[in-house]
Amino acid sequence: MNTTENPWQTLNSTVRYENPWLSIRHEDVVTPAGTPGIYGVVSFKNKAVGVVPIDAEGYTYLVGQYRYPLNEYSWEIPEGGSPVGTDPLESARRELREETGLVAQRWTKIARIHTSNSATDEEGFLYIAEELEQGDHEPEDTEQLHVRRLPLVEAVNMAMRSEITDALSVSALLIVARLRGI
Repeated sequence: MNTTENPWQTLNSTVRYENPWLSIRHEDVVTPAGTPGIYGVVSFKNKAVGVVPIDAEGYTYLVGQYRYPLNEYSWEIPEGGSPVGTDPLESARRELREETGLVAQRWTKIARIHTSNSATDEEGFLYIAEELEQGDHEPEDTEQLHVRRLPLVEAVNMAMRSEITDALSVSALLIVARLRGI
């Protein structure tokens, strides 16, 4: 069995819904078992970017906001979208500044992830931002943000206790914990 060869066959693909942020496709397929099937695919028009800012004292910054699709409040790392064709690092710099007011002098890419690869083709890029300087934050109209500074280990513990459930945030915090020996 060749694990790099696509065992799926797409017979038909139709966009059923589209807005400025995403599209949803309905696809008629032949499954790897050779049987007919359907697939729904959510395609985002942005790449996801997430940042774990770490200051000189080992503190990080989380952003809290009410998430409409979940109907609940969520603590997350600073994150957002990077339009396709845009450098994800430049978008991560922008998101960090907009959401927290922080500007970082040192950036480290720590991961490329897929956020939910059974239903979406969304790709995410995760970074550590260090050597931070505080400025003014500039949230978007759709964001009512609260910024929280806390020890990095506490943010990691929040992820471990499922107090942080956002996929980008959990992934980034656990990777940073591993890299930092937390």
